[in-house]
Amino acid sequence: MRTGSPGAIFLHRLIVFTTLVLALALGCAPQEASHSSDRLQVVATTGMIADLVSEVGGDRVDVVGLMGPGVDPHYYKATQGDLRHLTNADLIFYNGLFLEGKMEDIFNKMSRNKTVVAVSHTISEDLLRRPPEFKGHFDPHIWFDVGLWRLTIAAVDSTLSAAEPANADSFHARADRYAEQLDELDAWVQAQVHTIPQPRRVLITAHDAFGYFGKAYGLEVLGLQGISTVAEYGVNDVRRLVSMISERQIPAIFVESSVPERSINAVREGCLARGHEVVIGGTLYSDAMGAAGSGADTYVGMVRTNVTTLVGALR
Repeated sequence: MRTGSPGAIFLHRLIVFTTLVLALALGCAPQEASHSSDRLQVVATTGMIADLVSEVGGDRVDVVGLMGPGVDPHYYKATQGDLRHLTNADLIFYNGLFLEGKMEDIFNKMSRNKTVVAVSHTISEDLLRRPPEFKGHFDPHIWFDVGLWRLTIAAVDSTLSAAEPANADSFHARADRYAEQLDELDAWVQAQVHTIPQPRRVLITAHDAFGYFGKAYGLEVLGLQGISTVAEYGVNDVRRLVSMISERQIPAIFVESSVPERSINAVREGCLARGHEVVIGGTLYSDAMGAAGSGADTYVGMVRTNVTTLVGALR
């Protein structure tokens, strides 16, 4: 049996090796989205945005939410699984205003070849909060003012309609119905908060996420940390809150679902040491919605749950 010349053997091996390398490279290369259905494939960062897209898109969209219950978007970094979802998506929605600060570069790169939308872009800067401790940036927690969050419906409606014009009428109709639901919710929140005696309309949580809520519904809002949980709190921050709570005899403070309890527990212990027994009024959903079946697993449900908890503890 002839084996051939050394040169021929080398050439044969080179061809085989090159073929294998090309096959591996093609197998690992990003592929265009191959959808099992004809629905729009949408990725949303937070649960609130995923819920919003589902409400407007209905059965014409498949929505993947990256950040589940209890997840803090300020710290969130995309996983390999997230990157696959983002790569395969037709549309990407995120909050913006640096809520998802560690993902901004990803969104900027993705926007070069697909539609990436910050839902906050529909809100005039005149309506946004500018906290002094977050100099140069706006408060990103826009969903706590139901009337403000209502404005983001337009961003989703227009984007879905542009992506799928044949279903634009359906998207518009669903957007209008959802806007009516939020109008009703906004009025309900106003009425509920007004049942709290004026001196007790003080909301104290781990970080200053509820500023829009306080501004819209007439509560004083104080947080141990600033508007981002990335900022650390110190002993002086705890002392400041303890002193104020004790002097004003505030009855309750609140834990947040996406922030560790130890910070607010430190405030409670400080109050007890000063002879003022303040209670933990309950857990509020701040930067993430609740788990499935919790009653806070939709935006409307989250708002209603928060307000019911708040009013029950302060009234």
